[in-house]
Amino acid sequence: MESRTKSSDIAARAEELMFRITVPSALFHDGKLNTRTPITGEVIARVKTQDSDALDVAIGEAHAAFREWRNIPAPRRGELVRLFGEELRAAKNELAELITIEAGKIVSEARGEVQEMIDICDYAVGLSRQLFGLTIATERPGHRMMETWHPLGVVGIITSFNFPVAVWAWNAAVALVCGDALVWKPSEKTPLTALATHALFERALARFGEAPKGLSALVIGGRELGEKLVDDHRVALVSATGSTAMGRAVGPRLAQRFARSILELGGNNAAIVCPSAPLDLSVRAIAFAAMGTAGQRCTTLRRLIVHESVYDQLIGRLSLAYASAPVGDPREGKTLIGPLIDGDSYRAMRHALDEAASIGGKIYGGQRLFARERPDAYYARPALVELAEPSPVSRRETFAPILYAMKYHDLGEALHMQNDVSHGLASSIFTTDLREAERFLSAEGSDCGIANVNIGPSGAEIGGAFGGEKETGGGREAGSDSWKAYMRRATNTINYSSALPLAQGVVFDV
Repeated sequence: MESRTKSSDIAARAEELMFRITVPSALFHDGKLNTRTPITGEVIARVKTQDSDALDVAIGEAHAAFREWRNIPAPRRGELVRLFGEELRAAKNELAELITIEAGKIVSEARGEVQEMIDICDYAVGLSRQLFGLTIATERPGHRMMETWHPLGVVGIITSFNFPVAVWAWNAAVALVCGDALVWKPSEKTPLTALATHALFERALARFGEAPKGLSALVIGGRELGEKLVDDHRVALVSATGSTAMGRAVGPRLAQRFARSILELGGNNAAIVCPSAPLDLSVRAIAFAAMGTAGQRCTTLRRLIVHESVYDQLIGRLSLAYASAPVGDPREGKTLIGPLIDGDSYRAMRHALDEAASIGGKIYGGQRLFARERPDAYYARPALVELAEPSPVSRRETFAPILYAMKYHDLGEALHMQNDVSHGLASSIFTTDLREAERFLSAEGSDCGIANVNIGPSGAEIGGAFGGEKETGGGREAGSDSWKAYMRRATNTINYSSALPLAQGVVFDV
């Protein structure tokens, strides 16, 4: 489908939305960074960037702000996050529309991203009264031992284009209630949504009234800013979302100065479809997981491992879904798959499909669409690729809507196929056999940070810790006990007796 061809309204609409959110026009009118919409490929803004000197100032102000903010009681810090959640609720439609314009997400997914920000604010507000440690049994009479948690410092946040604002919120909401200050470097591909989000946060700051200057900073620029953020000794933790290649560069640099890292990198996610799988449910779940966000989620389903007894039936149904799923302008209500972010993404997709064809892969879809009407935009029909066995192309993540389908004979073989890749983010199994489900979730089952039963690997909720193993980076964000990454732990022993017994029976009398 492609019902809208007129594109001259997009820049004007983006400007109107920015004005509604009260972003100063100087920040996106006369800057050096050309911002394009993937809907048409046209330039819609010229965003002001910062240099390394401006980043240095921002980090310095954040460090000074942290020294004040850490002394504010955590429930009071939670009040700031609550106010930010209110601002997000009030501007949900405007911010979501900006996400659609700038990142190419369909309307429901863009609104879902903002809702995810609201949800993490709600979670963090409750968390602000639950930053508790433990009381620990001690072997020494007249003593008490416990652990306490203290604010960590400045948190650097580096985000990617595919979730341009939700991932920042995952980190920011939790870090703020933990007593930390923030410096955010967004993707150069999505600076408008970052500017709008930070304007909403500044509204919350104004209403809060007592936050120190520089508590949260937004710096827009290229790779050199990210490198400086990573290398600055005043930044205690860097949470970076991006490619595995980015993580390979960031991780050692942080380790060299003993800083903390949360790395959310790639994912080559698989789903296993068992003989007992409910096929109606499975087809719907697979279609969303593999085609949603035009295949540009780190949790996108990229490999489908299907039992030989149901393979033909499932692939037949999926091939029809792939042929009929509406591709087009993400602003249109019937669209399910919007554009790829840019030409580089489409070329990577095309290269992977050519490689799959060269080894005998049977390909459904994958064609570029609307190239004549929108030569600077990159729409593609999602591709379903049948492979006889795993291959280098299926073991490699391609950030595009490609799903590789393969057969398996027994569950042990399927588990080996699933885990035999370098990433370990998300996974799922479709089965009504309790033993298969439990084996999949056991120590010998999925080696991923996310393992689901009868739902796809994507669509994580903020209540659970998000992240993965192996080349996915090992970091965790959002729910569960992920807050501990943003704080430092102290073990305390208090002697309330008049004696001085030593641990382990040591005697040292002087």
